[in-house]
Amino acid sequence: MRRIILGLALLLLADGPGRAADLALFDAHIHFSHDARAALSADEAVARLRRAGVTGALVSSSDDAGTQALLAAAPDLVVPALRPYRKRGELTSWLRDPGNIAYVEGLLARNRYVAIGEFHVDGADADLPNVRRVVDLARSHGLFLIAHSDADAVERLFRHDAGARVLWAHAGFERPETVAAMMRRHPSLWADLSFRYEVARDGAVAPGWLAVFREFPDRFMVGTDTYTPERWKDVEAHAAWARSWLKTLPPDLAEAMAHRNAERLVRTSPAASR
Repeated sequence: MRRIILGLALLLLADGPGRAADLALFDAHIHFSHDARAALSADEAVARLRRAGVTGALVSSSDDAGTQALLAAAPDLVVPALRPYRKRGELTSWLRDPGNIAYVEGLLARNRYVAIGEFHVDGADADLPNVRRVVDLARSHGLFLIAHSDADAVERLFRHDAGARVLWAHAGFERPETVAAMMRRHPSLWADLSFRYEVARDGAVAPGWLAVFREFPDRFMVGTDTYTPERWKDVEAHAAWARSWLKTLPPDLAEAMAHRNAERLVRTSPAASR
């Protein structure tokens, strides 16, 4: 898949400047975790985002020091979210470890964020005390949630707080019809499309996804997901790939999904005014 994306990027760059190349992107799924910080500096990470034409980046990291480093390097670009992981590898252990909640509470007392997440939870685990506490903290601080979850867990998050705002990472890796059904039930559910390469094939958006995008033009956003240091090498190529299919959409829809939807979502949280 990486070779395909890189190939598309080279083709786009060969075409020279144009509407696709000029389309600003808000990347709604960026991590700068401790292993990435060991591989490249915050300044280089920011430079890669800027070269990709990214004008905003929703960043969460394991641990939060990575997010704070990027924020310090580019306060005009980085929008901070608080991931409840002290290090990589806590994707499941965080659900039952009270230390993760203490970590989140401590950082909320010191820093400003737009969201809590990205966190991983599926099915009935969304009813565990740690998840309920995260939902409560998001509500009390006016933050949205970023959930890497199946549809069942997302439903449970809304049961805990009917007024929650949830950004569904990777659109849950669910089928487009499932995503559409969830969005019909929950007006405050958004989705990022990181790692959803099946959205577009051969430069065209898949019909099932196109129908969902047209039904919910204000709910989707793009993202890279730099979950490993190696993914940082693909930031520019991924941005070019995203523009390659966004340019096939009606201009208003392309602009909305490229950056306006994410910008609107992050403006609803306190850190947007920092």
